[in-house]
Amino acid sequence: MKAITIKDIAKKCGVGVSTVSRAINNHPEISEETRKMIMEVIKENKFIPNNSARNLKLTDTKTIAVLIKGINNPFFQSMIRVFEEEIQNQKYTFILHRVDSNQDEIEVAVELIKEKRLKGIVFLGGFFSHQEEKLKQITVPFVLSTIAISQNVDKNLYSSVSVDDISESKKIVDLLIDYGHTKIAILASDSRDKSISKLRVEGYVKALKNKKISTNKKLIRYTKDNSNAYTMENGYKLMKELITSGEDFSAVFAISDSMAIGACKAILESGKKIPEDYSIVGFDGLDITYYYNPAITTIRQPVEEMAKETTKILFDLINKKTKNQHKVFEGELVIRQSVYKLNK
Repeated sequence: MKAITIKDIAKKCGVGVSTVSRAINNHPEISEETRKMIMEVIKENKFIPNNSARNLKLTDTKTIAVLIKGINNPFFQSMIRVFEEEIQNQKYTFILHRVDSNQDEIEVAVELIKEKRLKGIVFLGGFFSHQEEKLKQITVPFVLSTIAISQNVDKNLYSSVSVDDISESKKIVDLLIDYGHTKIAILASDSRDKSISKLRVEGYVKALKNKKISTNKKLIRYTKDNSNAYTMENGYKLMKELITSGEDFSAVFAISDSMAIGACKAILESGKKIPEDYSIVGFDGLDITYYYNPAITTIRQPVEEMAKETTKILFDLINKKTKNQHKVFEGELVIRQSVYKLNK
């Protein structure tokens, strides 16, 4: 199919080529109504403006994009720094592109490949529930980093780097159970969330079941607004709701360290002590958990190693040194002062 040109766009809109050019470049000498009409036709026809078209003529742009869902999550900040360093060390250009929670990351990726002539992509955060045909639309090597993906997708179609969120969550809940806790709450994301939150809740439930402890669904506190689920603010809110609910519990597993810190504030504001009244644990291994008082028990993910492995796999794919591969890292259980032994 012949590529659509600026002349075709002008004809469809009933305007001159110069008017289309002004719309593309946000020129002041064009009405907002006309500009919007032209831009809608451009989007519908998937027209690539001249400046992007010129970029497409470049044979070697050497650009890598990191597409991130959950840019406010502090866990990702260290990974982004390593991505940037590793990509630039390879003499490639680094682009960080935010993907909103309601956006389709594959559609975003396809557009970026066209516009920036990407050599590769790292998808960071979120959940991939896309069908195999959708994944095949990505025409450059890519790696899913710290992403949950639907189990029925052919693993030969993509590469991934992650921890086993189910087993790592089970590990930290097992610690609480070994300390004598049987009434354990969990602070999670939206109940419809099929990503990391779902896996960590699954590990929590599995740990209880293996120890023949019944699951009290009222102690599973889900977030109503998923857009800022992994924040201190949300952990604080969920913890306050749990305390005021009157449910009986002695320990709390927050699915992120940020949520755990927010939960600690709610506990202390209620007049209770940590860990004497409530033990609390987090997940990720953020530096702030060490400096918080009391220092918070957590699962530390090997952030730098995961980021370096992600970029290594990506460049191996770009240089055709390897086929798609999957690397699962083990987290480290870091026991600190926020947990209390009931069975001393």
